[in-house]
Amino acid sequence: MMVTAQEVAALRKKTGAGMMDCKKALIEAGGNLEQAIDLLRKKGQKICADRASHHASEGTVFACASLDHRESFLLVLNCETDFVAKNELFVQLGKTILEVAVAHKPGTVAALHALPLGDGTVQEAIVSFAGTTGEKITLSTYVTLAGAVTVPYIHTGNRLAVLVALQGAQGEAVIAAGRDVAMQIAAMHPLAVDKDQVDPAVVEREAAVIQAQLMDEGYDGVKAEKITQGRLHKFFQENTLLQQPFVKNGKLTVAQYLTIIAPSLTVTAFKRIGIGE
Repeated sequence: MMVTAQEVAALRKKTGAGMMDCKKALIEAGGNLEQAIDLLRKKGQKICADRASHHASEGTVFACASLDHRESFLLVLNCETDFVAKNELFVQLGKTILEVAVAHKPGTVAALHALPLGDGTVQEAIVSFAGTTGEKITLSTYVTLAGAVTVPYIHTGNRLAVLVALQGAQGEAVIAAGRDVAMQIAAMHPLAVDKDQVDPAVVEREAAVIQAQLMDEGYDGVKAEKITQGRLHKFFQENTLLQQPFVKNGKLTVAQYLTIIAPSLTVTAFKRIGIGE
């Protein structure tokens, strides 16, 4: 059976599948568009099943803020190769899923999978695209962050993204400062906003390591405790965002930089998601 270029283009527009895959599906479906779509979905399902054990370690991060910057959204779409991660249709799929997330604000990855997209759901769109690429495609991560002002940042290479929430001021200068802070988080990988937000178990492990080192060095008693507290202070300076030296001006801490923008400006929370980390 012959199919027209217009029919192939119409199927490709609906599914994102390759030209030859669309042509073969239309021929097999006798020119019926809906049956061709079903055939492509089944192909995607088979590929997903066959490649379930494969490791989708590549991918792209996607992030954006709501129009009022009170909420930011971040997701990770994974694939098996860097070649697919840079594919225009793969990137467009990720952007479209992000738009769905912003519009519906699901609470979980599973809820996002179930949302409508095109003629099916987000999950069905992912399965269909897997049929196009022949690779395992997964939506592995979806997170949001709310606050007085939130700012998203995608690091060079599209493999690392940060969401940061601030309070104490509003306006474009605050959004710009939030981007600077998000870049700091991407580069310096702090554990928490401040020492009060560091997991107590992490602090206990760090103190135990320090004390073991001091015992090896011959310290004990009051002097050892004093040195432990000093080294913990340095640990907090290096690993908590507000106390870190600001990467754009090492003479300031991040906290000091923010108060220059606005006296009460500070960070309340952040999320940092990287592929392969």
